[in-house]
Amino acid sequence: MLAAIEKELILRAQELDNQVIETIYFGGGTPSLLSAEELNQIIAIIQHNYKLATDLEITLEANPDDLSKNYLHSLKQNTIINRLSIGLQSLVEADLQFMHRAHNAQEARQCVEWALELGFNLSVDLIYGSPNLSDEDWISNLNFVFANKIPHLSCYALTVEEKTALYFDIKNKKTAPLDEEKAARQFEILLVEIAKNGYEQYEISNFCRPPAYARHNTAYWQGKNYIGIGASAHSFDGQKRRWNIANNALYINNLNNGISYYEDEILSTIDIFNEYLLTSLRTRWGASLEKLATFAEQADSHFFDNVNKWIKAKMIAKSETYIFLTDAGKLLADQIISDLFAA
Repeated sequence: MLAAIEKELILRAQELDNQVIETIYFGGGTPSLLSAEELNQIIAIIQHNYKLATDLEITLEANPDDLSKNYLHSLKQNTIINRLSIGLQSLVEADLQFMHRAHNAQEARQCVEWALELGFNLSVDLIYGSPNLSDEDWISNLNFVFANKIPHLSCYALTVEEKTALYFDIKNKKTAPLDEEKAARQFEILLVEIAKNGYEQYEISNFCRPPAYARHNTAYWQGKNYIGIGASAHSFDGQKRRWNIANNALYINNLNNGISYYEDEILSTIDIFNEYLLTSLRTRWGASLEKLATFAEQADSHFFDNVNKWIKAKMIAKSETYIFLTDAGKLLADQIISDLFAA
């Protein structure tokens, strides 16, 4: 897999036409299974074939059970990785067991403390709305973040994906269906608590102590180009979207044998308009009225009638230059944004 990733990196370097790389993100699986030496193999290929910014943000997505003190020391001393995104999910044991997480609450707390001691820029993920998470426990999870002054926080409602263990448990009535009212309530608690503690909600699920915005994710929401390497990875150049084969063995085989290992599509103007709405309206900055005006056919009177409907419902707010979701609107973000899509 490492050899295939390195090969793809070399093959695709010309696509960026000497553009400066501002962020690198190791994610989309469990990259913390890689040793510092293996991560450095990939980083060296990037350094040799791509033009890198001097203030590069380079993030490793990690599970708490992978982050031993020795591993963290090795990352700090032997790599240029400067940011960690740790999937804590919860600090409640029953919650972690329900989500089938491999780590326990103590491991989660410990790896955060070690990472902060070593000076990593840090982000953690938390999940709300699960059956075992009381409102009090949810506040306690958040207080751990605030007490440790963790710069960045991502919070997601627990969802049920088809063919997962949770999906079948609910279907077979071994577990109660998720409580949407509880999830909404805990999201509202989240907004209150982050504001009280000096964090800014700059995207529906993402919060930081300014200026610790996730530069990599922010580039995605701002519609910047990105290149994805590895099985299942997606890429975007402003006009075309591309995605690699998901099957690991097939991805490696096709790369090694010069067979196509990806699919792509040219985005229509409607696709680009809808994607702009989808990404921009999730952020605190919202959608630019000036940019919307460049989509004259899509941002027509019907579109603005729908916008005004949501403004009257106090789900969207409008300034002289932008439209953006209100706190109430953020709870219905998917519904509102899809209602504004061009067909």
